[in-house]
Amino acid sequence: MKILYGVQATGNGHITRARAMCKHFKAAGIEVDYIFSGRDRADFFDMDEFGDWQCYRGLTFIHEAGDLKILRTIKHNSLLQFWKDVKSLSLDSYDVILTDFEPIVAWAAKRAGKTCIGVGHQYAFDFSVPKRGASLVPRLIMQNFAPVSMGLGLHWHHFNQSILPPIAETHATSELSDPNKIVVYLGFESSQEVISLLEPFDDHLFVFYGPFPQYESRGHIQLKPLSREGFKQDLATAGGVICNAGFELSSEAIQLGKKLLIKPLTGQMEQLSNARALEELGLGMSMDTLDPLQIRRWLESWEGKQVVYPNVAAAIVDWIKNAKWKESGSREQLVDDLWARTEAPDVASFRDYPTPKQGVAFKPSDAAA
Repeated sequence: MKILYGVQATGNGHITRARAMCKHFKAAGIEVDYIFSGRDRADFFDMDEFGDWQCYRGLTFIHEAGDLKILRTIKHNSLLQFWKDVKSLSLDSYDVILTDFEPIVAWAAKRAGKTCIGVGHQYAFDFSVPKRGASLVPRLIMQNFAPVSMGLGLHWHHFNQSILPPIAETHATSELSDPNKIVVYLGFESSQEVISLLEPFDDHLFVFYGPFPQYESRGHIQLKPLSREGFKQDLATAGGVICNAGFELSSEAIQLGKKLLIKPLTGQMEQLSNARALEELGLGMSMDTLDPLQIRRWLESWEGKQVVYPNVAAAIVDWIKNAKWKESGSREQLVDDLWARTEAPDVASFRDYPTPKQGVAFKPSDAAA
């Protein structure tokens, strides 16, 4: 079996999922070619595991100080180059086409009439899940950015829909967690604004990962350059996480039982919807602005809740290897199996709705307990 796997690289979450999938594809003896798009090749790091991977310009979004800039996004993207890349991509040698919201691979498959399977959080929005900011334009973008024949949507809860748990592989450590240690990753915000925000809270240690050239200690604030291994170690030993409302890091925090405070990107439907879902499930707090009052409230009163998800990446790889996508009802069987193996004894929504029940409405009020 030979697979072409497209990965959206605007944020690191898609790449993190691809790393987990890559490990299990290798273990299964499946040959995979990887295409990444959405950022310059020089901006990638630690990519050796993907072999001779390809990088395309693709389509991306422009952000500034926590806001999505629609007009600058439109001006930045070249639809002509995008369509040239779509038409030039040959799919003849591949048995399966996968995409994690990567548009070139998805549109090339659509153009060629080939089955394309979407694996990622965005495909959960094809179902009835909590949404915020879902006006016409964001809905059209979500539906048409990277269209697929079948979507394996991922979310923190099934919401009685045919969606899978998250791919949340975490770092194991024997070190004890420090409840006063907080990992900060706010890649869409101004670094200086974040530092100023954290300065008053000198009763906590903040480990702030961002675009810093080297490590720097500023008392109770540590500035660290991006490092995959270093970040995983700090996350494993921290008491909580402050981050934007991306899906993957929040999933890892929930898997580890860390307290979670998120700041969604203004104007971005996915992140606004993630904030709503986390609050409905009682798995995290959110703030629409960099608000010191919300941070103090979170530091003093919020407690993390843990959801232990099964090895979703391994299950998906096995499902693909055995060509289950060709069988009617196979996605629903995969969904039921994975949620049945999810453990969350302290979270009400998982006690009341342990597995999906189609036609039974999910009640947010039940999840807040």
